[in-house]
Amino acid sequence: MKRILTRALLTVGAAGSALLLATGVASAHVSVAAPGAEQGGYSVLTFRVPTESATAGTTALTVQLPGLKSARTEPMPGWQSTVQKDPSGVATSVTWTADPGVSVGPGQFQQFVLSAGPLPEQGEVEFPAVQTYTDGNVVNWDQKPGADGAEPDKPAPSLTLAAGSGGGQAHAAVDTAVTADAADAAETTHNTDTTARWLGGIGLVLGALGAALGIGATVRSRRS
Repeated sequence: MKRILTRALLTVGAAGSALLLATGVASAHVSVAAPGAEQGGYSVLTFRVPTESATAGTTALTVQLPGLKSARTEPMPGWQSTVQKDPSGVATSVTWTADPGVSVGPGQFQQFVLSAGPLPEQGEVEFPAVQTYTDGNVVNWDQKPGADGAEPDKPAPSLTLAAGSGGGQAHAAVDTAVTADAADAAETTHNTDTTARWLGGIGLVLGALGAALGIGATVRSRRS
């Protein structure tokens, strides 16, 4: 019984190791993930960047964007980010650069987060990327799958988008509603302030009149 259990554990361990190895090989690429991302909608894009070098660390990442109206990076300690835009204000790329002495070392990975949209109205979108190492080596992640569907050595990060469900319109509607609410609130505050001032002025006048009447009554009482 003990021998059977031992063999079973060894088999499970070998299978698990093979699975982890296969997963490691398959994930050793720059990739992008955005669960629930829709065509024409807004989403949070997470770029996963592993360091494949055994001797150098990753110090910069540049990702090409498919012309987005909005692109906002998440603050990262030790890293600076810049969103490049064309003359019309459309975001075309984003670059993360490590501060001096900071890098994603061998055997490590880093996640770079970008809130962006509206995403293209297409089933799949690519985000070609450039990864820079401390030793000056530059890796371009921009290759497309082969004619037979085989994955290239340096594939461009790609994202599958679900059919749009009005996410872009909803986002715009929310912005409009927020703006309208803010305007209404400002108007209400203005009206309230005006009313309060009028009431305050009337109160002062009535108070002054009451004081005058009281003084007059006192004077008359003394005279009598």
